[in-house]
Amino acid sequence: MAGHIQDRWYKTETGPDGKPRKVKSDRYGTGLRYRARYVGPDGTEKSKSFPDRQKRRAESWLAEIAADMSRDEYVDPNAGKVTFQQYATEWLASQTADVSTIDIMEVRFRLHVFPHIGSRSMRAFQPGTIRHWARVLQEAGLAASYQRVIFANVSAVFAAAVDDGIIRRNPCRAGSVRAPKLDPRKVIPWTHARVFAVRAGLPDAFRGTVDVGAGCGLRQGEVFGLAVDEVDFLGGVVHVVRQVKMVKAQLVFAPPKGGKLRDVPLPDVVSFALAEHITRRPPLAVTLPWKTPDGPPVTASLLFYTREKTALNRNYFNMYLWKPALVSAGVIPPRQPGQRFEPSREHGMHALRHFYASVLLDAGESIKALAEYLGHSDPGFTLRTYTHLLPNSQDRARRAIDASFRRAATDDAA
Repeated sequence: MAGHIQDRWYKTETGPDGKPRKVKSDRYGTGLRYRARYVGPDGTEKSKSFPDRQKRRAESWLAEIAADMSRDEYVDPNAGKVTFQQYATEWLASQTADVSTIDIMEVRFRLHVFPHIGSRSMRAFQPGTIRHWARVLQEAGLAASYQRVIFANVSAVFAAAVDDGIIRRNPCRAGSVRAPKLDPRKVIPWTHARVFAVRAGLPDAFRGTVDVGAGCGLRQGEVFGLAVDEVDFLGGVVHVVRQVKMVKAQLVFAPPKGGKLRDVPLPDVVSFALAEHITRRPPLAVTLPWKTPDGPPVTASLLFYTREKTALNRNYFNMYLWKPALVSAGVIPPRQPGQRFEPSREHGMHALRHFYASVLLDAGESIKALAEYLGHSDPGFTLRTYTHLLPNSQDRARRAIDASFRRAATDDAA
């Protein structure tokens, strides 16, 4: 057994005969009687007190400590006293991910985690605590995918706490705890008519954003960060090398998502639309910091910019340009006085990428090529997202026979 047990109610003194004897201490009958003490792996003394008649419990506690040390599973009992918010804040500060990613995680913790479980000590978490919190997320009406991301962030904090010896187990990985399920709804791409109706609802200066989004599959931030130098009109290629991001409420230039630079085919219709756009509204040199608000300044001749001669802010664009265009196209109802627009997550600018993917798959483009054009690092993700849009074997058979018969008919007529 590691350490020893001190009986605080008695002390040892030397009697008149020179022999040691036990006598009552000044604390006799008051307070916790037994104090179990041991030296931890870090060389410091640890202890825990127990009441009268619980010496065996103190001995069992020391025995468990000794067993944990022998199995390299020892956890400092005092370490778990830190609250989840304290530990998660330190964990966030130690992350080496992209600054904007950390900024987004901080927002998730502040809004959806700390108010509910932030004040609880790390050692006080049980699987039931996590199940209850997950239920709170669900009842808050958050999208299933968003709930799942928040849950994964919280689980990562507990996993780090296990590695740091703060707690023994990750409560998010208990058998009775289930991560939020993804929404089973499939992507339903817009029709051509809807794409062009939304385009018509935008001011002239911003209609080209739809051409690039639907015709080249760029993300919103990549559209906002597209410079005239990256559009190869002669070669028919768009070089995607930059995006506009929001980091701590400030716009910055940054590499595309995942740092994946790529080349995307430039269709003639998009090329002509951009050429016309440039004629009406010449590119503007805009300077923003690179990656972080205190990063080095970078200048790019942007195709799309505000009336104030600045880069587009996604919050402003979505609220004051995109959603009114959705209303004009009949996608969402008009906003009532004093009310917000109806939630339209599935009708954000990302819908243009879904349209792009559906058109390419319908034309027979491969998943591998589509993943490259969309900037997905894993073609498997592309397949899982759009597999239901792939033409089935019956569709291919009909098209093949139709094409063959049309060619035969043409040959006979000749």
